Parts: sequence; C-alpha cells; structure tokens
Amino acid sequence: MVVQQLTALDWAKKAADTLMAQYQPMELPPANRWHYHQGVFLCGVLDIFHRTDELHYYAYCKEYVDELIDEEGNFYFARSELDAIQPGLLLLSLYQKTNQRKYQIAASKLRHLLNTLNVTKEGGFWHKDKYPYQMWLDGLYMAGPFTVQYGQLFNEPELTNVVMKQEALMRKHTKKENGLYYHGYDESKQAPWSTEKGHAPEVWGRALGWYAMVTTNVIEMFPADHPKRFELTEVVQQLIKALISFQDEATGLWYQVVDKPGGAGNYLESSCSCLFIYAIAKAVQQGYVDISFLQQAEKAYQGLLEEKVELEQQGRFQLHDICIGTSIGTYDYYVERETSTNDLHGVGAFILASVQLSRAKREVLG
Repeated sequence: MVVQQLTALDWAKKAADTLMAQYQPMELPPANRWHYHQGVFLCGVLDIFHRTDELHYYAYCKEYVDELIDEEGNFYFARSELDAIQPGLLLLSLYQKTNQRKYQIAASKLRHLLNTLNVTKEGGFWHKDKYPYQMWLDGLYMAGPFTVQYGQLFNEPELTNVVMKQEALMRKHTKKENGLYYHGYDESKQAPWSTEKGHAPEVWGRALGWYAMVTTNVIEMFPADHPKRFELTEVVQQLIKALISFQDEATGLWYQVVDKPGGAGNYLESSCSCLFIYAIAKAVQQGYVDISFLQQAEKAYQGLLEEKVELEQQGRFQLHDICIGTSIGTYDYYVERETSTNDLHGVGAFILASVQLSRAKREVLG
C-alpha cells in the first residue's frame, strides 16, 4: 500500500470526502435508516467540521438528520435496542448549533428509551430485546455518550450516574485477568456462548474499542473532585497498558480477537485498531497516561496507513479488513466473520481516530 505524506487531519478528510462523494446522506448504508452505522461515520464527519469549520461537513450531517426527522421531532427508530440511541449525538450537536426545538424533541424520545428498556436483575440494560439478559460492551458506547451529554445539556445530571452504573456492571462481569474485557455477559447464562460465569468466551476488538473510547471521553465530563473521575482514570490507565501489551510489534495494530495473536485465522483488524488509537491519543491529550504512549498511537496509525489504507488512482480512500457487524460468539465465529472495505464501522472509527490524533499532537507536542 502506498502512503502519502499527509497529516492525520488530511487523512480524515480524504476518508470523509470519499464516502460523501459516493453516497448522498440518506444513501449511507443501510440506506434510509436511523442507524448507528451512519451515526459513527457522521460523528467523525462532525469532528472534522469542529476542527476545520468547513461547512460542507456540517451540512452533510444535517441533511441526513433532516431527511429522517420532521419539523415536530417525529422519526422512526428501533425502540428495543441501545443501538438506536447512538445517532442521537448528531441531534445534540445540531441543537447546540441551531437551537431548533425539533432536535431537542427527537433527542428526548431517545432519552426516554432508558425508561422502557429491559434490564438485568442488577439494572443493566439488555443490549437488544432479542438478546435477553445480555449486556454487551458495545452498548456502553451506543447509549453512554449520548446519555451523559443529554443530561448535561437538559439539566438531568443524574443521567451520568445511570451510565456509570452500566460501566461498573460491565467491568464487574467482563474484566479479564490480563486487563482486557470480554465482549459481553449473559446474566441468565442461557446463551450458547456463555461460560460458567456468564461472560463471553473471547475479547473482541471492536467491542473493546467502543468501551475504551467511552471511558476516555466520559472522565472529562466530571467535576475535578468527583470520585468517579479518579476511578475511571485508573480504569483507563490499566486498560491502555493492557492494550499496549497486545499491540502487534511489527505493525502496531491489534487483532480481531485481541489477546490471541497466534490463533488460527486471527488477523489484524482495522476498526478496533482505529478505536484503540483514539483512546490512547485521547488519554495522552487529557493527561491520563504519560506522553510517551503517544508513540504507540502513532505507530499504530502508521501501521494502518501502510497495511490497511489504499488510495485508488482517482484518489478515493479505501480502508480494508473491517469486520462487519458482529454478535457474541466463540473464537471461530469471530475469525470467520466477513471483512469488508470502507464499511462505516471502520471509516467512521478511522476519521474519529485521525482527528483525535491530530488534536493530541497539536495540544501535547505543540
């Protein structure tokens, strides 16, 4: 693969520009749906806008939302799963910029899902109704950032405690001895993949990436003396040290099943590597870990460019080896999942990582 001498922010724009040229906002796959695939990608596009003030990035995100939400804040979304909440981050950004009430009304509908979702006996949100009594690491990202930000924007600070309860339950039931986290937990222990303790049997990269990204982001939302701030800082520090120990020495990337690099069929996966880069860069920027860790993020980013990124002759960005959407399963299930090029999971994570790495280098290194 050919690597051009571009900044991380330049790469973020190339990735976004490629997909924006290929798809009208409503055509982003899966087309015509309120869905977290689009939400992840468009959150990255908004990050570019906030970094550059280039309005066409903002306009693209706004068009996606406005095509799905009417002037009274009505829209169609799945009401039985955490995944539907993630694109609500777009609503909060648009409301803050425009002060249009329709965005607040739509956001409130997502917020009130928290009152109707099924929960475990300990109060943990089911990931989806079709996965009864299961908590997934993915869910903390799907609902957590929106819930905290909504609470702060609309005077419900107690919502932060709701998210922290979910995080504590995930940590209680999925943390592994090596410092990483299993993909999820089944309180009923009825799922075919469930171990004797109820947790998933493997550490899946992208789910752990969502968890790493959420925890590094939430800390700064607490007051300086809040006890959860110190607790989560330790969580992030331990997780990043564990991640570094499983970073591929040659490329700096991470494996689909993170802690089994020598496993049959295991491979270096793009989306989780992007999310880990984001978390490390964010943790360095915020001072949660030593500045020396930025070298590990940069090594991984260079590995992405050399091993997974391709520019076609027309300059179109291509990110390879992105695992498609994935449930919880056994080792063979993860390594046999189909991979794709430019799946929104991966391109969205790449843009988020690129902008965050750019920000960290500017603020930490000057």
